Amino acid sequence: MSRKLLTALLLALAVPLATADASSLTTRQTRAIDDGVREWLARTGAPSVSIAVVQDSRLAYARAYGRSRLDPPRAATIRTRYAIDSVSKAFTAAAVLLLQQDGRLRLDDPVSRYFPRLSGAGAVTIRQLLNHTAGTRDYWPQDYVPVEMTRPTTLDALLKEWAGRPLDFLPGTDWQYSNTGFVVAGAIVQAVSGRPLTAFLQDRIFGPLHMRRVTEDDTAPLPPSDAEAITRYALGPLRPAAKEAAGWLFGASELAMDPSTLALWDISLMDRSLLAPSSYDELTRPAILRNGVNTHYGLGLELSDADGRREWSHDGAGSGFLAANAVWPDDRVAVVALTNNDWASPAAVVDRIAFVVLKPDAAEARARAVLAGLERGTVDRSLFTANGNAYLSAAVLADGKRGLAGLGPTRSFRLDRESTRGGMQTRTWTVITAHRTLRVVERAYPDGPIEQFMVMPAA
Repeated sequence: MSRKLLTALLLALAVPLATADASSLTTRQTRAIDDGVREWLARTGAPSVSIAVVQDSRLAYARAYGRSRLDPPRAATIRTRYAIDSVSKAFTAAAVLLLQQDGRLRLDDPVSRYFPRLSGAGAVTIRQLLNHTAGTRDYWPQDYVPVEMTRPTTLDALLKEWAGRPLDFLPGTDWQYSNTGFVVAGAIVQAVSGRPLTAFLQDRIFGPLHMRRVTEDDTAPLPPSDAEAITRYALGPLRPAAKEAAGWLFGASELAMDPSTLALWDISLMDRSLLAPSSYDELTRPAILRNGVNTHYGLGLELSDADGRREWSHDGAGSGFLAANAVWPDDRVAVVALTNNDWASPAAVVDRIAFVVLKPDAAEARARAVLAGLERGTVDRSLFTANGNAYLSAAVLADGKRGLAGLGPTRSFRLDRESTRGGMQTRTWTVITAHRTLRVVERAYPDGPIEQFMVMPAA
């Protein structure tokens, strides 16, 4: 390799490729995003990560960082495709909903109508397959590729071996993640439509949404122009990851794309532009178990409503790839982060970007302000009870200022847990800064003053 070519390659690896809509994100925001993502790469040792940010229902920013391939080294770009693994489940669910719109099936049809010989087929519904309440035995609970998945399989063999096993529980009585359930759902899409699943998705979803860079990751590894699957054992060196053999990812984890392409799907979710309104209602309605427990899972989507802020999300995990996709429909914001590693979750990247682009709710804004005051050695005492003010003495504030010095910019501020005790709301926050991770325990009266605000190192 010539010196000129080597220099150009090294520069390409060092400089992330980006596109931005300057009217949506400020230079300060994009700089904060870049700094936060680079720190995550450095801390985790992940070879690369690629992101897309949606704001006001349009693509506002896309950037790729690091190496998509190790040998020979290749820089990740915003067009590099990554396996999205279980984020694929939402597309299988959408395919079922489109067939329901066509009048060709119903979510509450028993599986026996399509595959009568499967275990529990008369008791399990399509809806239960898609919200993980069917009890269908999961074929891939491991975090590596087991021996049987190194050998190619067929849809018929996968259904017979795994969907033919006894149910793990009575349908509707429990929630348990099951890739097998989505394989069955994908098989139903094929049986009803008369089309291969990926062809149906192309015609009814990817084509209409102009998602032109979708490919499948089920039959062979991604080509050299896309990301290489990377793993490591314990804290060892980076190595190519084993590829799941053909046939295993069908309906559950079979898709690959770049983040900007996935962002087009997120925009359609916010705008409700592809499916019928009733289908979006079904997609985002949480499954309720027979005992009344809310599973916080819809049809291929995880659902959250923390402090009134709705979030629809899903992660993906496969051999050498991890994915994180989150949509805040009321804020018109979405964040996608895809990476070619299987040890460091890009959900942390989503958290860092969300901190930059999402307006904090009232509780988070107050907690941020108190922590910023403690870094300066002061607090707004009108926010605290008499006990809280007594605890925050001049000596405590001085120690706090000294201890919190040099943390660097805050990268994420996440509410991990909320509970009630002693008539107060307890909120536990995890705060990640450029140089430290903190745990904050806040106790406050509902809609009232703060009794406790304690900062400590995260475990």
